[in-house]
Amino acid sequence: MSEFMGKNGFIWFVGVVEDRADPKNLGRLRVRCLGYHTEKLDQLKTKDLPWAHVMNPITSATVSGLGQSPLGAVEGSWVVGFFQDGADAQMPIIIGTLPGVPSELPDINAKKGFIDTSGNYPKYKDETDVNRLAVGDDDLPHSTLTIRKSDRTTDIGRADFNSVDLRVANADNDILPGDDGTAFSEPTIPYDATYPYNHVYESEGGHIREMDDTPSHERIHERHSSGSGYEIHPDGTKVTRVKKDNYTIVTADDYAHIQGTSRTTIDEGLRVRVNADGEEGNNYNIEVGQGSNVNVEVNGGNINLTTLGTGQDAGDININAKRSLNIQVEKDVNIGVGGKWTEVVTYNKKEECQIHEMNAKEQDINGNVINLN
Repeated sequence: MSEFMGKNGFIWFVGVVEDRADPKNLGRLRVRCLGYHTEKLDQLKTKDLPWAHVMNPITSATVSGLGQSPLGAVEGSWVVGFFQDGADAQMPIIIGTLPGVPSELPDINAKKGFIDTSGNYPKYKDETDVNRLAVGDDDLPHSTLTIRKSDRTTDIGRADFNSVDLRVANADNDILPGDDGTAFSEPTIPYDATYPYNHVYESEGGHIREMDDTPSHERIHERHSSGSGYEIHPDGTKVTRVKKDNYTIVTADDYAHIQGTSRTTIDEGLRVRVNADGEEGNNYNIEVGQGSNVNVEVNGGNINLTTLGTGQDAGDININAKRSLNIQVEKDVNIGVGGKWTEVVTYNKKEECQIHEMNAKEQDINGNVINLN
């Protein structure tokens, strides 16, 4: 074989993509090449241009769906490539795309080639084709950056526990201290990119990925066009925003270790279901370390504890206090007992008497048999 591609020279071209709707789904593009094709659409229609294959990088297998799909260029993209068939110029292969500074926007009424005949691209005139997030020009901010700054959530209220006066119920203690639930805010957007350190990918639909290597302002940012996304700040802080519902499905165990304080604010309700399969031993356990309290405060509502079931399947409510059980009620105490009521008062020291005091202006004791010892 004496003649083959690459031996008799290398014929390359520069052109503009005019069609990417490849009927074979190979990622091919129709390109109008400078010097080879006329700009007059009435003489050479877009549909008559040859299909050009797109060269993928060596990091993409491009076989059996592996690697990166050979898609990305749009109508209006400037590309560079070569002709596989040499001077015949009917088998173009695209090596890459070429950014520039468009001097005009596409005019779909001009009946000319070398443009996006649908009129979508380029979007900007007299501006670099490099993404605005990569350029870092304060005078021309990316629209998503402006939206993110205006959409930042501030002054979020967090749990606030008021102090409780315990002197009536327990003379040994005075006040159970409260917890001031001061508000918190979403951190400010840390974007401060400097060209050429921010590596940006933006899709047609507005999805964005940033790998920002700007010195002292390194970030990772990924954003859906709806506004859902996350950002990792230069100090390692991560902010996640979900603009609609959020689902997390774990098919095995889930472990979370928070080495600081966890604060959660819920504008509506909270529902937790444990042991959904009804298997014995799957308990809901809460352990609080030494010296800490469990504080539950309800503003204008009730605290309801209920066990369900019948017979042996019903559950008990057990309270075991290693010290005193203090209950302060500002109104009535209503207790209905369907079985036996038993009270046992015992002191640890045998020499101390057992004391059960009942103090009230009026006391009623009703029963068929009343024993007083």
